[in-house]
Amino acid sequence: MDTCKQPVQQMKIHDRKMTFGGENDDGLGDLLIQQVLDGVKTATCDLRCFCTQQEIADLGATPGWMETVVDSAGNPRCNIRVIAVYETSFGNPPPRLVRGEGDGDDVAKFKYDHERWFSKLLNEKGLPSLTDESQLVAWEFELVETFTDA
Repeated sequence: MDTCKQPVQQMKIHDRKMTFGGENDDGLGDLLIQQVLDGVKTATCDLRCFCTQQEIADLGATPGWMETVVDSAGNPRCNIRVIAVYETSFGNPPPRLVRGEGDGDDVAKFKYDHERWFSKLLNEKGLPSLTDESQLVAWEFELVETFTDA
């Protein structure tokens, strides 16, 4: 797979958008977008309890749709094609998710990084703590094109 896509001047902005990080993430979202642009990050996940109805519906959909990745300022950065969507437990992430998140084969690093982020969000919302049984929705994707003015 060619992860070094040539930037384009006119990039189609798709109805579906993908964002990374969130409010007060100290730049984490933009760092993750750079990993997508660099070809390091080819997957993402979220706790099922944080997913929208559309994101839950993705579990039953046929992959192949396009999404525009937008940064923290709402600027389009690239387009990706979703190639797989599945559910897994936090305690037993499949190797393809760990690799796609940019952690190589290091499950402990994947769990550490995600536990810090998810635990913070769960605590802020007054929700139960993260456990190994907590369900994740995962999306795998491929970079299709990048935008030159990002």
